[in-house]
Amino acid sequence: MTESTSKGTSETADQSESAAVMAAPAIEAPLAILAELTHRCSFQCPYCSNPLEMEKKEKELDTKTWCRVIDEAVEMGMHQIHFSGGEPTLRDDLEQLVEHATQAGLYCNLITASSPRLDEDRLRRLGELGLEHVQLSFDDVEAENANRIGGAKGGHERKLLTAAWVKACGLPLTVNAVMHRQNIHHIKEMIDMAVELGAARLEVAQVQYYGWALKNRAAFIPTPAQLDKTTKIVEEARERLKGKLVIDYVIPDYYAKRPKVCMGGWGRRFVNISPSGLALPCHAAETIPELEFDSVKDHSLAWIWENSPAFQRFRGTDWMPDPCRSCDRKEIDWGGCRCQAYALTGDAANTDPACELSPFHEKIFGMAEKEAEEEAPEFIYRRFGVTFNTPH
Repeated sequence: MTESTSKGTSETADQSESAAVMAAPAIEAPLAILAELTHRCSFQCPYCSNPLEMEKKEKELDTKTWCRVIDEAVEMGMHQIHFSGGEPTLRDDLEQLVEHATQAGLYCNLITASSPRLDEDRLRRLGELGLEHVQLSFDDVEAENANRIGGAKGGHERKLLTAAWVKACGLPLTVNAVMHRQNIHHIKEMIDMAVELGAARLEVAQVQYYGWALKNRAAFIPTPAQLDKTTKIVEEARERLKGKLVIDYVIPDYYAKRPKVCMGGWGRRFVNISPSGLALPCHAAETIPELEFDSVKDHSLAWIWENSPAFQRFRGTDWMPDPCRSCDRKEIDWGGCRCQAYALTGDAANTDPACELSPFHEKIFGMAEKEAEEEAPEFIYRRFGVTFNTPH
């Protein structure tokens, strides 16, 4: 609704929208909302999953609208909110949003790479307001290489301080280790670092090639031999550290035989809100140009979840072509990733090339393996990195 809409018209529209939600087929509510508060960031990671065209600060949702969206998420039955970005700690109202979400009954998680706006006092305050968990990303164990990858001088040192602050504040810590050919030789040290930092969980996440990361695929894609070695190290560490550190492990889709269960299925378990207010089935959905996404500025979250054409486009199995349509895994992986299908084949409705049954699988696998064997090119950066003034 626009501000110029009369009260009577607004009420009629609200009533119609509520009726439309009630009349729509029952769809189980999402488990969680991923709140992308901003696309602004202190780093310029060449694997960035944000859109190629990022939202500017002046187009970000205001505090009042975010609070309304949080309330609507609770009304729908959601249990968790993940504050993300970009870098969510660059938002001045993060404390207010955490407090509001906590009071509304949501489990609050902060997904951060750290920033000059984050220190121990602010983390302690966020914890007091209800923040329950922090996920902190790392690019390597060696500062020089980590800062080269992240494109921010002093960034690695700041991350180490941030991890210490998280533990000092009594907050659970997950280390997100973004792995690829230029740091994968340090996987053992990454695992050791997570233990030393007191993390309860480590996510060993191979770069996934959407958005800006696709521009840098040749610089990141590991060889099959590197991946096999990493998998063995991770499996050994899982056994050795059982009960001390939970290790999640994600391999590149390019080396999979079956697609991953992307976001629990399109429009089935998760909803992502972009900085400008677009409701998305996943963080990369805007890369599919055929889709138009509804905004929480114009519709309630429940209406979008139940009625938005973009959410319905790949929900369920009716949209599937063969071999997906006749596959006995179609209600397990739900066809894999639609964004990857579009990025690599030009059609979001095609079988995910990560599946060995896809007619594109061998060609794409061979192309990636060839890139992995060649000398890694220089990174293509977004060019907005910063220098961190690390306190002592």
